[in-house]
Amino acid sequence: MAEVINMPRLSDTMEEGTVAKWLKNVGDKIEEGDILAEIETDKATMEFESFHEGTLLHIGIAEGDGAPVDTLLAIIGEEGEDISSLLNGANEGSKEPENKVEAPENKSTSDVSEESSKKADSNTAFEIPEGVEIIKMPRLSDTMEEGTVATWLKKVGDEVEEGDILAEIETDKATMEFESFYAGQLLYIGIKEGESAPVDEVLAVIGPAGTDVESVLQSKSTSKTETEEKAEEIATKEAAPAEVKEEKTLESGQRVFVSPLARKIADEKGIDLNAIKGTGDHGRIVKRDVENYVPSADISAPAKDVATKTITDSRVTIPQILPTGEEYSEEVKNSQMRKVIAKRLSESKFTAPHYYLMIEVDMDNAKASREKINNLPDTKVSFNDMVVKACAMALKKHPQVNTSWNGDTTRYNQHIHVGVAVAVDEGLVVPVLKFTDQLSLTQIGTSVKDLAGRAREKKLTPAEMEGSTFTVSNLGMFGILEFTSIINQPNSAILSVGAIIEKPVVKNGQIVVGNTMKISLACDHRTVDGATGAQFLQTLRAYLENPVTMLA
Repeated sequence: MAEVINMPRLSDTMEEGTVAKWLKNVGDKIEEGDILAEIETDKATMEFESFHEGTLLHIGIAEGDGAPVDTLLAIIGEEGEDISSLLNGANEGSKEPENKVEAPENKSTSDVSEESSKKADSNTAFEIPEGVEIIKMPRLSDTMEEGTVATWLKKVGDEVEEGDILAEIETDKATMEFESFYAGQLLYIGIKEGESAPVDEVLAVIGPAGTDVESVLQSKSTSKTETEEKAEEIATKEAAPAEVKEEKTLESGQRVFVSPLARKIADEKGIDLNAIKGTGDHGRIVKRDVENYVPSADISAPAKDVATKTITDSRVTIPQILPTGEEYSEEVKNSQMRKVIAKRLSESKFTAPHYYLMIEVDMDNAKASREKINNLPDTKVSFNDMVVKACAMALKKHPQVNTSWNGDTTRYNQHIHVGVAVAVDEGLVVPVLKFTDQLSLTQIGTSVKDLAGRAREKKLTPAEMEGSTFTVSNLGMFGILEFTSIINQPNSAILSVGAIIEKPVVKNGQIVVGNTMKISLACDHRTVDGATGAQFLQTLRAYLENPVTMLA
């Protein structure tokens, strides 16, 4: 009897998965324990093995496609077994009955699935011609909601081979190459360079030369286009007589157009419209022209045109010239990275109850130890590397800080992955050092340098920015003495590191010159109590003030 294999839940937070690669084809013999596919979850790409034996009769999710947990993934059974009832049953339970798969005898299941998806994509009776593929904005990371086309590497009319790089797409985490899974001619580009669009927006159309692209696109948006055209037509008709109402005659007899708002502002300010040069269409005077108007400072000009203010006292009247100038601002489009940073930080700040603990650390021994370490050949360690190592060791002693809030449960992470915040041109990224507690100081230094360099070049992969259990943010190199950070969820805490400064300190009852560094810990009060956070900082201070203990 055939067995239905559904999309598995491979992690506790997984809601949907993507088939990264099928390792078996329809018709292959399957043994129990064989790897069926590689499935990308919200955290990693994992191998999925079969718990059944038989023949792979059906693949329900194509490579590269994603689907919710429990969606039909595959069917395994006896060779030649009739599975039409299983396919129909799976689709009757679907929320979208129009996608129901009915496999006629003369068509393969994959052909039926392809036909079904194309029909579901069409809002009209027009059928997309064979060989024509509509390419949509891909989801290149698990958190991506929209993308920006950084560069098109192909232009309309170019021949495209399967595997060719079509474009470079900027996600919320990195700029990634997007390759074509189809061959044909690039017929249409839907999103221009520098423009952003949500995931699944039409990115391009590939197909045979001579294809009627307009019909393909109109099959999805005909009604919308007609509505827009009607709206534009009405707007044009209504706008035409409006300019007649804005008409004004100058003293010279020449006619000029002025917007009602501009006339109102000019009347309120007592400005003569004859003196203003319009910058609107056909020389029309608009609001900005009146607001930016600077009266002539000529001595012969009437008093009302001179930008002066009179200060009077009992003995003398002094004219004071007021500053004048043009108000100017510029709208800059937010990058995809900046928008996602704003969203994530807002979610963290307004959902996690933050509190902050701050201490000052004596860094005299750390400075001396670092100098000795860096005198060794081929060795380079920074103070930040020492902080990261100390955090990893402190987390082992205080597992409550290495947790995540999950609503009804708290996840205690048995592994320690420290994220290191790195400033890039468009915002902030957090590459992750996996199993940080198992790395030496020099390994941490090498890894951080490599990850930070590739982060600034946008060469990090999504996997290198996922999975942190704790985060370190260091602004000491910018001379910042102390600051607080917003927690990088789903972490429970983030450490903010300030600059090391030389100042008078009291040691053994004497005032001497010392080196100190201020650090602050932001904690999620749902998972980390104040006493727990304080104990973590005490342990962290002990490691930093006695670096030799980190080398044991």
